[in-house]
Amino acid sequence: MIFATFEHILSHISFSIILIVIPIHLMTLLVHEIIGLRDSAERGMIATFFSITGLLVSRWIYSGHFPLSNLYESVIFLSCSFSIIHMIPKIRNHKNFLSTITAPSTIFTQGFATSGLLTEMHQSAILVPALQSQWLMMHVSMMLLSYAALLCGSLLSVALLVITFRKNTNIFCKSNNFFIKSFFWGEIAYLNEKRSVLKNTSFPAFLNYYKYQLTERLDYWSYRVISLGFTFLTIGILCGAVWANEAWGSYWNWDPKETWAFITWTIFAIYLHTRTNKNWKGTNSALVASIGFLIIWICYFGINLLGIGLHSYGSFTLTSN
Repeated sequence: MIFATFEHILSHISFSIILIVIPIHLMTLLVHEIIGLRDSAERGMIATFFSITGLLVSRWIYSGHFPLSNLYESVIFLSCSFSIIHMIPKIRNHKNFLSTITAPSTIFTQGFATSGLLTEMHQSAILVPALQSQWLMMHVSMMLLSYAALLCGSLLSVALLVITFRKNTNIFCKSNNFFIKSFFWGEIAYLNEKRSVLKNTSFPAFLNYYKYQLTERLDYWSYRVISLGFTFLTIGILCGAVWANEAWGSYWNWDPKETWAFITWTIFAIYLHTRTNKNWKGTNSALVASIGFLIIWICYFGINLLGIGLHSYGSFTLTSN
């Protein structure tokens, strides 16, 4: 009972923090010069991470099993995965180029989980027989970590496409630079200070050079994050196959969830393959990753919404208070 109450409190705390962090984060995207706002947003993200982690641990202790048995718990874990990816650059003392992707992803997934739309799943229940296995933690956690990484990498590829195909991009025009400044506002501020040094340089050529550098950076980080997610996805699918053999007597059943997981794996395998060809790097591989972004949501959310197949225990109906 104590842990259930603690979980309920942490759920409200995390949702309250999110309500505060959302406007702060939007303000940091609009006004980058105010350092205090960005620091406050980062502190809010850290507080959100510890609240989510505490919620998962308390639910784990209270229910007696790892909290990945329904959509509500998986969304909480997905939000935690986004926050982990968000904090990794901080731990390694690197500039957090991923924060523009990871911060909103953490905020909105956690906001969806605690908003009341999944109220019927908030109460922990006894696991169905198929889920009473040690493979639950390994398989589902790997799949959700892969979804988080692949979604972040795919969004970076989408950003690359937007910047590449945007006409008349002017990174120093305050009325048009919202998207690009969201990624590398510190570097842009530095370049603004150095503009006086570049008087003898053709400014359009300088803009094109910076645009090239920006797209190269997005392509580099997209590749690294997607590679990490693809590794997690491969491990998750293999663990799921072993678990399926134990639970249902077959390694592969072409269940809708399994089928779309295989499609997701194939799409990102194609992406990684295109990266080996210099002619396909950049926008071509980014297009493949952008398709993968949609496929992931079909695999993760769409199948649960339909509630069909052997994985129907993750289905749900939206409710409101």
